[in-house]
Amino acid sequence: MLSRSPVVVVMGHVDHGKTTLLDYIRKTAVAAREAGGITQSIGAYEAIHGGRTITFVDTPGHEAFACMRTHGARSADIAILVIAADDSVKPQTKDALACIQSEGIPFIVAMNKTDKPGADVERVKQDLAQLGVFLEGYGGNVSWHSISAKSGEGVSDLLDLVLLAADLEQPTYEPTGIASGIIVTARLDKRRGIVVGAIVENGTLKKGDYIATETASGKIKILENFLGKGADSLIPSAPCAIIGFEKLPMIGEEFFAAPVMPEVTKKVVAKKEEKKAAIPAGATDEKAIPLLLKADEAGSLEALAGVIAKLGAKHPFSILNSSVGDIYETDAKTAESSGAVIVGFRVKTDRGAENLAHAKKIPVISSQIIYELEKELERYAAKFLVKEVRALEVLATFGEVKGKQRVVGGRIILGPVKNQEAFEVWQEKRMLGTGRILNLQSQRKDIQEAQTGEEVGMLVECDEPIKTGNRLVFAD
Repeated sequence: MLSRSPVVVVMGHVDHGKTTLLDYIRKTAVAAREAGGITQSIGAYEAIHGGRTITFVDTPGHEAFACMRTHGARSADIAILVIAADDSVKPQTKDALACIQSEGIPFIVAMNKTDKPGADVERVKQDLAQLGVFLEGYGGNVSWHSISAKSGEGVSDLLDLVLLAADLEQPTYEPTGIASGIIVTARLDKRRGIVVGAIVENGTLKKGDYIATETASGKIKILENFLGKGADSLIPSAPCAIIGFEKLPMIGEEFFAAPVMPEVTKKVVAKKEEKKAAIPAGATDEKAIPLLLKADEAGSLEALAGVIAKLGAKHPFSILNSSVGDIYETDAKTAESSGAVIVGFRVKTDRGAENLAHAKKIPVISSQIIYELEKELERYAAKFLVKEVRALEVLATFGEVKGKQRVVGGRIILGPVKNQEAFEVWQEKRMLGTGRILNLQSQRKDIQEAQTGEEVGMLVECDEPIKTGNRLVFAD
């Protein structure tokens, strides 16, 4: 057994300075500058401190990425928990702490932003104590250090603590035999194909090896270090980019690699047998809103699925299909035939898909920010569930009056509905267009407002034809 470098995961609540800390370490402690941003794309990099190498795993901080944080912690020897001194312990701090403790890895608390107004170190210590975490000098043995991730003050001392913890842990590896490690990122690159970011944990990973996880396999055609430079072999705890998988592996999976494929297969089968329970398949709901998910990489796709699972407790969603890559015309055609909503995270929509979606009224919800996708999905579901929004069921239409003006008769499912209000036209699970009430009548008399259960007649202006059975949905 030989000694290897420690693998460190940095975790913490959003906006507490985790990314700023990682960026500072990357800029000051990485021997050579990144080649084409490779360290970000593979989710890990090596830094040099005190003449020793430390591997850092970069995991997203938002709660939607809890699954990715868990995978990151699995591959780490030591964790750094970043807490802003002016904000103290927050929900995602607790989530990160629970992840660290469940994996049983030692951790160090980085007390960030101690120089900001409102910083209260004692409050942070007290809040952590309430969670059963006692810092050094506060009745416990958990190491901590004050830092400024922005200026770099205290970061060198923090890294000293990391190396001290590594000396106590003494991580090792076996240089011979089948190589193994953890998949950190997986994405589809238009130019290079499937690019997988991974960290080697045992053995020696070599170019030309057969490689496999539980869900994907292939042969390593290109092996690169974290700087994007080609390598014939890499030892633990090296971050690397692997090209050669025939399909995208899942984030957090363990990989095995060897010159002979049967050896790799045996290891993968043995890994599957270790699992004590399979995840039961979820029952399908005919009333559920079908979704077609698209994301820039496997980790983002997993995070998006996590958000939908969270929303599923309240809203009826079902994932019809999910894949990595931009939104293309074939996706729009699939959505049209299945009545699905296309949900894109950090992807682009090509012109063909855009035109088809516009012509066929295919709903596309896309954003670079996962918070916005979550909100838009909630809005869409609320409109689909007519009991939760003000809506009118169209009982009769009386043709075109003038231009886009039409006369419509209907029953109010949920009111009140007011004269001059704007509305959306819905057919089952799809929004067809928008319009506005020009005149509202009941019993052939003009009125300003109608309540739930009333039947009304309306003169409306709408950019799309309105048919019997449509719903007119009104914004709150």
